[in-house]
Amino acid sequence: MTAYKPSGDPGAGTDPAPGPAPVGYDAVVLAGGAARRLGGADKPGLRVGGRALLDRVLAACAGARTTVVVADPRPTARPVTWAREDPPGGGPLAALAAGLRHTTAEHVVVVSADLPFLAGSTVGRLLSALVASDADGALLTDADGRDQPLVAAYRASALRRELPARDRAGLTGLPLRRLTGALRLTRVPDAVASFDCDTWDDIATARARIREHGHVLDEWITAAKDELGIDLDVDTGLLLDLARDAAHGVARPAAPLTTFLVGYAAGRAQGGPEAVAEAARKAAALAQRWAEETAVAESAPAAGKPDVAPDATPDTRPDAR
Repeated sequence: MTAYKPSGDPGAGTDPAPGPAPVGYDAVVLAGGAARRLGGADKPGLRVGGRALLDRVLAACAGARTTVVVADPRPTARPVTWAREDPPGGGPLAALAAGLRHTTAEHVVVVSADLPFLAGSTVGRLLSALVASDADGALLTDADGRDQPLVAAYRASALRRELPARDRAGLTGLPLRRLTGALRLTRVPDAVASFDCDTWDDIATARARIREHGHVLDEWITAAKDELGIDLDVDTGLLLDLARDAAHGVARPAAPLTTFLVGYAAGRAQGGPEAVAEAARKAAALAQRWAEETAVAESAPAAGKPDVAPDATPDTRPDAR
């Protein structure tokens, strides 16, 4: 297990997290281990925050041109290329070699499938560190300063140069350090993103962390978008403000219904975050006008004023009293 400290966010380290990846890259995800410390459970399929561990890692590598998963095929939330070491179960070095054969980019992100807190920002930081150096690879270090070669970005040419010149069976059982020990590496500290799940206690720790107050909303939104097939980043603060205004200015049930209508309107407009923001702005303005009218109506009787607008026309109907 990689050491874990509960403070900090995934991708947080000594430098600020960047935006999009600085270079194009491919990703190789190693997901074919035996999970002996989990009693042989299907580790990539174990769920943390309602999402399979494998799907969480794939989401973090969403910017990859090609994502290769080295394991037996299974349903995934994102399209991938499948590969398998020969023979299966040959260890991480053999699995990496099998996955690397399906990549074409010069920069390759290599990760295991048991990283519940891996984020796209972490991938970006690794690639930035690699591009900014003359190193062969950039890898994370955990809270104890230990290298994590399966949370790393490498130059594909360096990997191919140093992989043992043997047939496929010759890589079986060899540890990954046989490769990384020959590479020039730069290191990126990240105690959270480097946390991996080797035991049931690790799984329990990960599940508890995402339910902490500071993480649960982002985790839920991400899980819901994956489940619904939505790849859209919106200003959640704007939507929460809208829900608050609708609840306070109209009625409590108006909050979820209004946010649903905003999403529906943005969808009909076939827009992205800008369409959501514009629909939310209109709905918020409406809620504000509604609240102001309600406030005026509620304050008028208390102030001894007639319950009509100042410019109202007197009622001249024959039956008016």
